[in-house]
Amino acid sequence: MELGLVGLGKMGGNMRERIRRAGHTVVGYDRNPDLADVHSLEELVGKLQAPRVVWVMVPAGEPTRTTIDALAELLEPGDVVVDGGNSRWTDDEKHARKLAEKGIGFVDCGVSGGVWGLENGYALMYGGDAEHIARVQPVFDALKPEGDFGAVHAGRVGAGHFAKMVHNGIEYAMMQAYAEGWELLEKVDFVDNVREVFRSWQDGTVIRSWLLDLAVNALDEDEHLEKLRGYAEDSGEGRWTVEAAIDNAVPMPAITAALFARFSSRQEDSPQMKMVAALRNQFGGHAVATKQ
Repeated sequence: MELGLVGLGKMGGNMRERIRRAGHTVVGYDRNPDLADVHSLEELVGKLQAPRVVWVMVPAGEPTRTTIDALAELLEPGDVVVDGGNSRWTDDEKHARKLAEKGIGFVDCGVSGGVWGLENGYALMYGGDAEHIARVQPVFDALKPEGDFGAVHAGRVGAGHFAKMVHNGIEYAMMQAYAEGWELLEKVDFVDNVREVFRSWQDGTVIRSWLLDLAVNALDEDEHLEKLRGYAEDSGEGRWTVEAAIDNAVPMPAITAALFARFSSRQEDSPQMKMVAALRNQFGGHAVATKQ
């Protein structure tokens, strides 16, 4: 099938390549002309045969809103827009209503996989009407990991981004647990090889995971994380998860504590945040703050 893809950064660029490897045609647009296949959204839409599918992969908030507003004026009834960024689920219904007024479908899709997704596949959580999901299904099949798992129609519009938000909240708590354990092991003077302790957990333990593998990768690159400052950003989805927990009276102490720990990293050089920062860089290519 044909797909228009708007946003060709670290995620979007690799997604374009993976979809093409599956035999589909992708027309990509990015503000950076060195990355783009076309020079404008107008040209992108013009190169696609109706009914079209256009996937938006730009930062959440105003960039996504302005892109969808522009597509609403360019697309035709029967076309479908997919928001694959990290938009807040509350924006999805607004986008769906705006597009529906013009007969255009809307699907929200949470995407996880970071810089490793090109080779390993992307975990996909999508929301929307079944007819719109069916139109995009060949692309979902191209992006997902091999096997029976890794993709889900989570529910109606908004469900995909809500599921991805909760996924990221859980990720916060898991990273924080590894970081706290690493700091305690580093603190005592009778554990001689913390990196190898972490490595030993990769097989046979109940805490083995891909995040643990990435922690070992980070320690192989910088055994005591001495090159990093103990500073970690929060993407926004951790905050949204905690806010949703409050709105629904769901106790969420671990995720809330992990979010607050990131806030504390902006006040001091936190050893735990060195590990969190290293993990974010390993799985997502997120920038890290290094010591001067």
